[in-house]
Amino acid sequence: MPHVVCLRPVHPEAIERLRAAPGVTVEVLDPVNEETVARAMPRADAVIVRATRIDRAFLAHAPNLRIVARHGVGYDAVDVDALTERGIPLTVTPDANAASVAEHAMMLMLNIARGTFAYDRKTRALEWSNPPVPNTFDLGGRTVLVVGFGRIGGRVARLCGAFGMEVLVRDPFIPQNTIKGAGFTPVKSLPAALARADIVTVHVPSNPQTRGMVNGEWLASMKQGAVLVNTARGTLVNEEALAGALTSGHLAAAGLDVFWEEPLRADNPLLAAPNLVMTPHSAAATEQGIRRMGLSCADSILACFDGRLDEDVVINQDVLRRNT
Repeated sequence: MPHVVCLRPVHPEAIERLRAAPGVTVEVLDPVNEETVARAMPRADAVIVRATRIDRAFLAHAPNLRIVARHGVGYDAVDVDALTERGIPLTVTPDANAASVAEHAMMLMLNIARGTFAYDRKTRALEWSNPPVPNTFDLGGRTVLVVGFGRIGGRVARLCGAFGMEVLVRDPFIPQNTIKGAGFTPVKSLPAALARADIVTVHVPSNPQTRGMVNGEWLASMKQGAVLVNTARGTLVNEEALAGALTSGHLAAAGLDVFWEEPLRADNPLLAAPNLVMTPHSAAATEQGIRRMGLSCADSILACFDGRLDEDVVINQDVLRRNT
């Protein structure tokens, strides 16, 4: 009888879908700690993971594990090599959170452009402030550089276009004609594009090639007074360098949903940086996004049990070929 362990609650409809499958039982682990993991995982055939680290120590508690379903698209906290050695597929939810994260990126841009947080604070304090020349701007007419043209980056590009922005796209893995066909301008030279863009928004995965790529050199290449937005992964950005660029005034502002270490620590240099809008890795966490991610995880697990797992949602696809 297949047993599914959810590491923290997921959407009720996802739980219902799993429990409706013949013979499948479900357990929701909350809280998740060494004691609860050691007690629950020996019975687990599948696991849905949100933020828990999946490493060799975790897997030692799970001798029967057949699949790890990541509730999202990032898998920085998952030891993929350890799963592959065990023949365990890792799945993600590639389509489930794209709309939610793309809208969040636009929300950060709009908050920065229109000074929403500052105006809110002043209005609540009864400071009816309408300066003659406000330090706000329209998105329309501005140039945005979208770094990464995948599911989320593509949506952000389309939303920016709808706002009347000039959209540059940097993605060496996407054919130039594909970007042009979508109505955007592909760029080959990253430094030249950084120097031209008023806003840079990052939408690439974190891996050995991209980790820390937004460093001091990258930030120095950005246009004076530009804005950086990151809703992808915190490990893409050197946080000390970004704090310095904000403090010096080289960058006008930044909007971040993700950080190198989460939750934030009190010694993070960004906490003292000016003109920074921060959210707690919540871009995908809309009601609809949580539902879609939960259902996607449930579907992947049931497909795995039935021997029909879709390779498009599997990160370590070699496991599928090995298991056939």
